[in-house]
Amino acid sequence: MAELLTLFANNILPIFLAAGTGYLLSRFLKVNPRTVSQVGFYIFTPCLVYKLLTTSQLSGNEVLHMTVFTIASTLVVGALTWVFGRFFKLDRRLLVAVLLAAMFSNAGNYGLSLNLFAFGETAVAYASVYFVVSIVLTYTIGVVLASLGRSGLKEALLGMFKVPALYTAILALVSNAFQWKLPLPVERSVFLLGDATIPTLLVLMGIQLENSRWDGQLLPLGLANFMRLVVSPALALGIVLLLGLKGAAMQAAISEAGAPTAVFMTIVATEYEVEPSFVTTAVFTSTLLSPLTMTPLIALLGA
Repeated sequence: MAELLTLFANNILPIFLAAGTGYLLSRFLKVNPRTVSQVGFYIFTPCLVYKLLTTSQLSGNEVLHMTVFTIASTLVVGALTWVFGRFFKLDRRLLVAVLLAAMFSNAGNYGLSLNLFAFGETAVAYASVYFVVSIVLTYTIGVVLASLGRSGLKEALLGMFKVPALYTAILALVSNAFQWKLPLPVERSVFLLGDATIPTLLVLMGIQLENSRWDGQLLPLGLANFMRLVVSPALALGIVLLLGLKGAAMQAAISEAGAPTAVFMTIVATEYEVEPSFVTTAVFTSTLLSPLTMTPLIALLGA
């Protein structure tokens, strides 16, 4: 028990303390979370995606394996959640909200920080790949799902092309392929803005947690949290074994897959008006519950 408490204090508590600054800011100054989320959506996140993709030191094969893992784990969790959602006869908008909460982990402000504290910089490199791929999935599949909550498939697919992070990811991949470099002043500005992403999202997480309100939807909320915190890391273990990931790659993959619901989902749900209150509550509850699952998971992965 003492070891688990130490793991929690050293690896998870700092995340909560940083988010606490946003919580206090919102409590006393009534900060508008939508304004902060838009800054993250349109400026900081695209810059971080570009920086991570253009500075990664992993080999092409290592990046490929982490990419396959991220896509597979996200889609499998989504498929199982959809099956359970249909079984419980959730309406379309609520089912989409549950999918958003269950499929996408807090791979950035929670996952990257956790991997740095618990497993070191090598794990962070792998976790960064997971983070970048999850961002692309969030702003492609996630946006399509969110759009389906209030529109048809055609409109949802068109909405995907309004996401700035998608274009910076493409630009970064092209830049890597042709060994292009941005002009130094531009590159430094992009990297500087990218470095602001994780602190901003930690603060945003606190702001969103302070603004979350219990909406009484116990069954779908329980489903979302169970899929995110329990089923997702369990499935991740199986996928890791299939792909042959070991060492830091395995640690990063499973810990990222087990992280609570992504704060990004509050941004997406708010932007596309898909049960934002429910999604914010899912972020809040999964984050508060995460030490109960993540602390023993860290102990297992670090053994």
